[in-house]
Amino acid sequence: MNTQDVYILAIESSCDDTSAAVLHNDKVLSNVVANQKIHEEYGGVVPELASRAHQQNIVPVVHQALSRANIDKKELSAIAFTRGPGLMGSLLVGTSFAKSLALGLDIPLIEVNHMQAHILAHFIKEPETPMPGFPFLALTISGGHTQIVKVNSHFNMEVIGETIDDAVGEAFDKSAKILGLPYPGGPLVDKYARQGDAKAYPFPKPKVDGLNFSFSGFKTSVLYFIQKETEKDPDFIEKNLNDICASIQQGIINILIDKLKKAVKQTGIKQIAIGGGVSANSGIRDTLKECEKRFGWQTYIPKFEYTTDNAAMIGIVGYYKFLNEDFTDQRITAKARFSI
Repeated sequence: MNTQDVYILAIESSCDDTSAAVLHNDKVLSNVVANQKIHEEYGGVVPELASRAHQQNIVPVVHQALSRANIDKKELSAIAFTRGPGLMGSLLVGTSFAKSLALGLDIPLIEVNHMQAHILAHFIKEPETPMPGFPFLALTISGGHTQIVKVNSHFNMEVIGETIDDAVGEAFDKSAKILGLPYPGGPLVDKYARQGDAKAYPFPKPKVDGLNFSFSGFKTSVLYFIQKETEKDPDFIEKNLNDICASIQQGIINILIDKLKKAVKQTGIKQIAIGGGVSANSGIRDTLKECEKRFGWQTYIPKFEYTTDNAAMIGIVGYYKFLNEDFTDQRITAKARFSI
């Protein structure tokens, strides 16, 4: 098998973004993402609408990825796709498409765990982007997941801490909704937080054993705080939006960093890599950089375009699995719940 020139077509459809990428070995030739705007009016992702939009987007997105990479589909070595975790309807679209295309081209099919891909996105070859060495700790933070993973090798990973209820992305989005901000609210909280005082309104930290997280109580404390203050002054949010956002963001960052400090102490590993959509948050990125100076950590933050859901990260897992000849047969089915 030729492993000198491996061309992987990767497909990602776990939630509401349809994405396709082409990789030549560990380098990205194209990475196309089609966002779905329809969910904004509902204040969250509607699974049925998401899967329908994937059906409309998948052919044009794959076509665009191949043409931008200047690759003919006959040159492809394999097709990698997200098997899970994610929304079942959305996953089915990507899985079915990948299976039929691989069958038609008579090339290997490679299943990818979406959460593993967020971690291995750090191994996409990019100029001036260093890669972590093994072992390292990965903090994977997104709308559906919050995990600390001990990464011993590309395919030897151990979840040592995770959320027992809501994910960090949900805490950002629900807090934004309480403030009357449009969906998705997380990036808006980040935007307003930059102009605010993070110490203006301290929020309580949940008490959770070990390295696990909890965000449901945090969301409730934000809700009660806003209800109490707006009863006193109906214009409270409008007058103090920047400070409120900065305080919420700081509260969430404190929860994450506290657990990371514990994980470093427990494992002795000082290499920290972050991934997942919430790792685009500027406050989290800045705090990690401060931790480098204060605690002697080495922190790894992927390029912005590889933090949110994208097919390039699926492709890099596909490349390493291709080298191991770790292929999937046509009986494979999508898996909404799929642990690392």
